Amino acid sequence: MNLSNLRPPKGQRHKKRRLGQGMGSGRGKYSGRGAKGAKSISGYSKMRGFEGGQMPLHRRLPKRGFTNIFHKEYAIVNVGALEKLDGDNFTPDSLAAAGVVKKMGAGLKILGNGELTRKISVQAHVYSKSALDKIQKAGGSAEVLAKASTPKKTGVE
Repeated sequence: MNLSNLRPPKGQRHKKRRLGQGMGSGRGKYSGRGAKGAKSISGYSKMRGFEGGQMPLHRRLPKRGFTNIFHKEYAIVNVGALEKLDGDNFTPDSLAAAGVVKKMGAGLKILGNGELTRKISVQAHVYSKSALDKIQKAGGSAEVLAKASTPKKTGVE
């Protein structure tokens, strides 16, 4: 057995259908294209996104903006705001009680805007890099809390 002996199975290969060869060919008159319409003429090419006359998807959708459905909305507190508050131990509950945070959302995020001159202890879900640097340079500690997980809804309950 060698490559020169390989042949396709019987019945796999078909003769090319010759179109436009007159009525005796079995494919005469319209050559299998039908009588009228866009597809019957030579040079027809379907428009990209064509949906058979239905308003195409790219024309039905709005063209501005985008909403990420997986976006997490954090309660944001800057390091400068923590500097102004009394006390040196800050948790999401204590900040909510002080009125600094209105809605907790996906958790508490500490950002590095402002200056920090005293040693503080912070518990939050997420920190920016600059906030961590400022807290550690001031001699404080930053503890990362576990993300508050919401139970996934299933069809069967």
